[in-house]
Amino acid sequence: MSADGSSADQRKYKGVRRRRWGKWVSEIRVPGTEGRLWLGSYSTPEAAAVAHDIAFYCLRRPSSMTALNFPSMLPPHVNSNMSPKSVQKAASDAGMAVDAQMIMVDSLMKDEIKANTNDGSSSGGGSWERSKGRETETLSISIEDYL
Repeated sequence: MSADGSSADQRKYKGVRRRRWGKWVSEIRVPGTEGRLWLGSYSTPEAAAVAHDIAFYCLRRPSSMTALNFPSMLPPHVNSNMSPKSVQKAASDAGMAVDAQMIMVDSLMKDEIKANTNDGSSSGGGSWERSKGRETETLSISIEDYL
């Protein structure tokens, strides 16, 4: 444990912080102003990171993708002419979509493990391998729907 109470091996995403009660939040400064744009509160750090990526890219149009948490999830035709409120909505919606899918995947994995435990099967392969395939299918989201 570090001084702030978080685990040292926990991945830190850019633009994301954790509240004391466990929620993950993201906000970003609007260029040229002193104001901050609230991007939302999420159950998973990945969702907050995607929200930050969308907002960062729309507001700043970086020349390098290294400033993003998940550059591969950024749609190729993100609109940079959006108002801060529109950016906020797009980022929040994308974050909520990721949050929902991460929670669904976690729930499916728990159900799968529970089913394997109740079956008494000790093979360790069968349905675990099937759930892996579902996980990748479930995580293929389209952020473009939210822009």
